[in-house]
Amino acid sequence: MGEPSKIDHLIKTVKEVQTPKTEEEKFKKLLQSKEKVTKLHFFLQDALGGGSNDTVWEVARAQITPNSTTSFGQVRVLDDLITAQPDRNSEKLGRAQGMITSSGLDESALTMNLNFYFTSGEYKGSTLCVVGRNPISSKNRELPVVGGTGVFRMARGYTISNTYSYDAVENYGVLEYTVYVAYLDVEDQL
Repeated sequence: MGEPSKIDHLIKTVKEVQTPKTEEEKFKKLLQSKEKVTKLHFFLQDALGGGSNDTVWEVARAQITPNSTTSFGQVRVLDDLITAQPDRNSEKLGRAQGMITSSGLDESALTMNLNFYFTSGEYKGSTLCVVGRNPISSKNRELPVVGGTGVFRMARGYTISNTYSYDAVENYGVLEYTVYVAYLDVEDQL
């Protein structure tokens, strides 16, 4: 039993890097970071038309759903394109991915779990998580921002959404989102 081998040294180094203490220290430092506040504005391209290019798909329904005027009990998943402008061919910013459930018996309301995943620009690789009740026939619908990743680690805030346009023939909607978000300055964490 001589000196430790290179593999033993590598295993020890990996264990040191992965220790909870290291992550805990990073978290404590993160909490001491300065806070930034920003406003984002973008559009979701919501394709429900029944074709192969749809971005919203039904994955489950309750026994009551076919007879419900509000589609109560319907569960759908989505992977909508996020664009800078209402035109579906405008600059692509990312994807809105998540699950929506028709949860209002007497009013068309959705319970939503959305992740805005940014694939370009200064927020590339970061996400914002939005969860809450969305009364879809209302104007200026508010949903809370409950977290995020990457640049938006420890995010909080809210969104205001509106239906920008809806084509009943194509079953295609454009949703406008304005997001007010506070998050910890990643630059300050380094």
